[in-house]
Amino acid sequence: MSHNATPALRGRSGAAKRVAAILLGSAAALGAAALQAQADARRAEREHPPRGRFLAAGGIRLHYLEAGHGDASPVVLLHGNSVSAEDWVASGVFGRVAGRRRVIALDRPGFGYSDRPRDRAWTPAAQAAVLAEAFARLGLERPVVVGQSWGTLVAMALGLAHPRAVSGLVLAAGYYYPTARADVVAFSPAALPLFGDILRHTLAPLTGRLIAPRMIRRMFAPMPVPPAFTEAVPVPMMLRPSQLRAASEEAALMIPGVRAAAPRYPELRRLPVAIVAGAEDRIVDVGRHSLRLHDELPDSELTLVPGMGHMVHHGAPGLVAAAIERIAAATVAPVPAFPAPV
Repeated sequence: MSHNATPALRGRSGAAKRVAAILLGSAAALGAAALQAQADARRAEREHPPRGRFLAAGGIRLHYLEAGHGDASPVVLLHGNSVSAEDWVASGVFGRVAGRRRVIALDRPGFGYSDRPRDRAWTPAAQAAVLAEAFARLGLERPVVVGQSWGTLVAMALGLAHPRAVSGLVLAAGYYYPTARADVVAFSPAALPLFGDILRHTLAPLTGRLIAPRMIRRMFAPMPVPPAFTEAVPVPMMLRPSQLRAASEEAALMIPGVRAAAPRYPELRRLPVAIVAGAEDRIVDVGRHSLRLHDELPDSELTLVPGMGHMVHHGAPGLVAAAIERIAAATVAPVPAFPAPV
């Protein structure tokens, strides 16, 4: 009986050794990937150091770019997911606005060189609270707030929760109503605790290198990707584990964020609002979002740009800058805060 059992025991022992070897090999590969991700992030930051200034607001450190001057209404530019304040510079909007008035482009929490601690969920409302404090610290008196893509959610949160802190909104290529999104399913897992940390420091930067060029082309389509964007917002900066966490969390928070805010959109009628969108946007359905928001805010200004996609501010920077000027010119008295919904 013992003679017959020996091969079985040996088989089990061999299988255990193979499993152990696979586990050790996988751990070694993940460790190597983590070291590479850290090295790549450090190299990206050395090659693209912060060009702006820092301030403390809402318990975190924010990085921002500033230009222009004058007594005219200031302007604040809020970027979309995965990019940074440098996107506004690359588009040309930052420089055009700076020629007429003071302009601030902020790295939203977790992007560029701004902090994103784990002490809160970074919803649009949470980001708006930090930015309202930042405006006061910067001496910005009721600026026009311009948001692009995910930045529109923060811009509207400022208008809803802090109406005294803003004078008007310009919303470019925004996502405003809850709809099914494949990208949410694809990118949200990296936001999970522990599993997401492992993913962002090992496999996500590797896969990101493969899929980022195609994603960027889709963002700009049908336009080509301008070289200025590639230089200002390089892929290695997007693939730092810290920025991957911010991007994945915003993918996960996007639908809940608009679901919470959408019932309050009529309150934005108290502010001048301009809505701008590329007519051929392949990221956000213009009919379901920009057109619907314009219907809900009948006094808003709507501009659909033919031949442009999601990055409409790159394709038509003069048009976006002109919309900012029109909203800035539509002076309104400070409005009272709306009561919180019961």
